[in-house]
Amino acid sequence: MNDMKYSICFISFIFLFLMSMLNFIFMIYFIMNNMVFFLEWEIISFNSMSIVMAILLDWMSLLFMMFVFLISSVVIYYSKSYMSSELNLMRFIILVLLFVFSMMLLIISPNIISILLGWDGLGLVSYCLVIYYQNLKSYNAGMLTALSNRIGDVLILMVISWMMNYGSWNYIFYLEFMNNDWEMKFVSSMIIMAAMTKSAQIPFSSWLPAAMAAPTPVSALVHSSTLVTAGVYLLIRFNMLLLDTFFFKLLLLLSGLTMFMAGISANYEFDLKKIIALSTLSQLGLMMSILSMGMPDLAFFHLLTHAMFKALLFMCAGVIIHMMNDMQDIRFMGGISLYIPLTTLCMNISNMALCGIPFLAGFYSKDLILEMVSFSSFNLSIFFLFYFSTGLTMFYSFRLVMYLMINDYNLMSVYNLYDEDYIMLKSMFTLLFMSVVSGSFLNWMIFSYPYMIYLPFNMKMMVIYVSLIGGIFGYLISNMNIYSMNKFIMTYNLSNFLGMMWFMPNLSTYGLNYYFLNFSQNLVKNIDLGWSEIYSGFGMMSIMKKYSVYYNIYQMNNFKIYLFSFVVWMMIILFMMLFNI
Repeated sequence: MNDMKYSICFISFIFLFLMSMLNFIFMIYFIMNNMVFFLEWEIISFNSMSIVMAILLDWMSLLFMMFVFLISSVVIYYSKSYMSSELNLMRFIILVLLFVFSMMLLIISPNIISILLGWDGLGLVSYCLVIYYQNLKSYNAGMLTALSNRIGDVLILMVISWMMNYGSWNYIFYLEFMNNDWEMKFVSSMIIMAAMTKSAQIPFSSWLPAAMAAPTPVSALVHSSTLVTAGVYLLIRFNMLLLDTFFFKLLLLLSGLTMFMAGISANYEFDLKKIIALSTLSQLGLMMSILSMGMPDLAFFHLLTHAMFKALLFMCAGVIIHMMNDMQDIRFMGGISLYIPLTTLCMNISNMALCGIPFLAGFYSKDLILEMVSFSSFNLSIFFLFYFSTGLTMFYSFRLVMYLMINDYNLMSVYNLYDEDYIMLKSMFTLLFMSVVSGSFLNWMIFSYPYMIYLPFNMKMMVIYVSLIGGIFGYLISNMNIYSMNKFIMTYNLSNFLGMMWFMPNLSTYGLNYYFLNFSQNLVKNIDLGWSEIYSGFGMMSIMKKYSVYYNIYQMNNFKIYLFSFVVWMMIILFMMLFNI
């Protein structure tokens, strides 16, 4: 049985890895010859009605598929060790494969119906994976995730009904002239809202950190390249439809605020996986906001580079959590660089790539995005949100490094830190290589001509400046004593507000539930257990009971009265029978 469990991991890994390489070869061929394949498969044709499955293969979908296949293959190989004590490993692997299949459906669909199938598949399977470790916290997190994503599903259904105006659901044909039609402005706003739910922008952000209840390999897959990037990918595909709409300006503001809010909240968080989740949220805000400026290629570039180092970061977190006897609180960790140097190496490099340290994967996309922001004519608030959030990324990354590696080990005197889990290390080193290389090689492939952005020297160096300032602040504040006055310059309420994602989880769960649950409680109390009881079951029963008590007293007290009443009744019945009443 054990061999069978491990063989499914290995077979899945080989299949997904080979698919990844195949997609890579095709992508090179397509991008060199500037090709697009549009395949239509007619499933059923009945009278004049035909149901057609369409597939769109271009360099973008092939490249994205290559990255998703690569990350999922590595994650499944990693799960072989991470989930080794799991009895239902087969079920877990099948769920992950279903997840990857749903994502593939979403990537290659030029048709809004097949997009809905992939979109809904992602929502459903993510629910199953979030509640995988069954406890109260997981169920709550799973429900929040599923219901937040349902909003997006409903909006996509509405888009399907609106697109019937065109006679087909292959949106790819209509992108050119959709914007002329005022009705299609509704479609664009619904698409943006759907993408915001899936990619967890404000006000739907609270589900992303909650979804950390899933096993760590799932977090590595879901929160790097699949579920959360589905919304960004949808908007990249629909970007022609979305230019110059009011909603897009709103999206720019909201995604900038998401980036800012996630960066601040990560500095207050002590759960290792939630810090990385908030960092994902921040990067999603960056992708969405650059998309709102009308630069889909840049958003796609950052999406791919981010997928690599974020998956690696989650994997390192998984190893550390394993070593710490399933403890996720960073206050109990420290000094791990002495005991697990290889994991620490992976963690540090992925952290540096996230911060945009020059010549790692994140630098190429982040630097380009921030230079384009400086280059475009947006106001100071947008400029501030971008650069401040970049500084905050460095801030929380440095804080994480301080807590994990520089401080002393805090958990217990007996520890079991060892760095010889070669299955996990192999999968992590695959992604480590990609985290270093992917930025430059994507840069050569996606942008086929050299680009040059002329900016004043200080503007050009702005990224380096904010990163350095963020790093210095992160170091200084992590070094402060807990009782230092500087940590409490802010009032308790303000730090509470900033640390709880601007109260968004409360607003989307307890704050929203309270009124509905209170109303339903009043209904139950006053209607179900009140009036309807009195006028139906309970009322009838009490009346019958009261009368039966009277009859009982009447019959028990005097036998003569009982007989007399019996005779009277008989006489009445005879009387009625005689006179045919």
